[in-house]
Amino acid sequence: MSSESLPQRQPPGPLQPVPERGAEPRFDAVPERAKWRYRPRRDFWRSRAVRAGALITLLALCGLVILAIVREQTGTEGFLVGLALAVLPVPLLATAFRWLDRVDPGPWRNLLFAFAWGACAAALVAIIANSFATKWIATATADPSSADHLGATVIAPVVEESAKAVAVLLLFLFRRRDFKGIVDGVVVAGFTATGFAFTENILYLGNAFGEDQVSHTAGLSSTTAATFFVRIVMSPFAHPLFTVCTGIGFGAAALAVPGSRWRRIGLPVLGLLSAMGMHALWNGSSSFGTYGFYLVYAAFMVPVFALLTWLAVWSRQRELRTVAAELPAYATAGWLGPAEPLALSSMRARSMARDFAYRTFGGKRAARTVAEYEAFATALAFLRRRARRTEAGPDFTAREQELLHHLWARREVAGPALLYAAGAAGRIWIPPQPYPYGHPATYGHQAPYGHDQSSPYNPYLR
Repeated sequence: MSSESLPQRQPPGPLQPVPERGAEPRFDAVPERAKWRYRPRRDFWRSRAVRAGALITLLALCGLVILAIVREQTGTEGFLVGLALAVLPVPLLATAFRWLDRVDPGPWRNLLFAFAWGACAAALVAIIANSFATKWIATATADPSSADHLGATVIAPVVEESAKAVAVLLLFLFRRRDFKGIVDGVVVAGFTATGFAFTENILYLGNAFGEDQVSHTAGLSSTTAATFFVRIVMSPFAHPLFTVCTGIGFGAAALAVPGSRWRRIGLPVLGLLSAMGMHALWNGSSSFGTYGFYLVYAAFMVPVFALLTWLAVWSRQRELRTVAAELPAYATAGWLGPAEPLALSSMRARSMARDFAYRTFGGKRAARTVAEYEAFATALAFLRRRARRTEAGPDFTAREQELLHHLWARREVAGPALLYAAGAAGRIWIPPQPYPYGHPATYGHQAPYGHDQSSPYNPYLR
């Protein structure tokens, strides 16, 4: 085939300006049958329902197999004790990662998939592969103790981090719209590792309880207590910390421009190798002497944990700066109120807007409307940023109009709430005036927040 017959890639065109909002806004670019949920037509075997059904079936089978394996190794009583103790850190870790994702929260279905993959599929792969590799090494070297040490420090990190990375890879490939940057990579990786650690903790704690029962130790003492202290109290963040390195690699790749192939491939690989290296150092800390574990914990794990936490929080602040930079164009075009970009770029103001809507407009339904408005506005800012940095895809106009339609349908409740929040959070000063959306004048308010009453109204004052 000649080179002339191959389709040529067209360079991206300039980013279209924000459409002006008229008295009756139009959304002509959105397909009529889309029902304001833009979905291109797909073949049956590529449909979301078929893929979701196959994935749920696979995870369910993996869950049943891993349940049988763990129960066989720990016994029924050990399994129940391990389950009760292993579940304790899960809500704390899940809440921490979900808090980090508050600017542009991803769908719960993605996070549930990541957790289920870690708890079922990745754990099953790790148990089978680690056991096979350790037995093979022991047979080849005729040294079982050396095989156990080699399996823990070399085999386990490679197998486990690779198995967990598959969940991040799948969401990166098939949920690309929800995978926008470093924060999304950290959250997905964190949920995956939390699920993996949950299953692994059941196994370790159940086996420890079984050892105590064999030695006729009363209650949850001795081996069970020591295992609980090390895995649940001191290092519940260990597995999430390792896999977060992989998530950061994929998140950085999501921010790379389309032409940077080495970044899109090299950064995830670098993140995965970092996760394996940290995992190997952690598992091999016992070989550094009596206090090797505490040395690695204090000198390496805690500083790295603090560094990655700072990076995740900084990335979240960067997302808020993106909201503040991209949304004023839509405010100028009339789609948003002039104060809304400032309110939407502050987590405190967002929370105050939801509280105001709850108190003023009718409870949970109004608060949920404001939360949806915030989410759609954030998605709109990220959509425009991606189009500005890379290229505006063929469906950019349809997706933009879809998000604008969602905002338009919720503005009667969200607009007053965000204006109030912008003033209450000290982002702007609002003089006494009727509300511009046609709501009663009681929604306007004076400036009780320490601002100069004589200052002219300026929605971008702060």
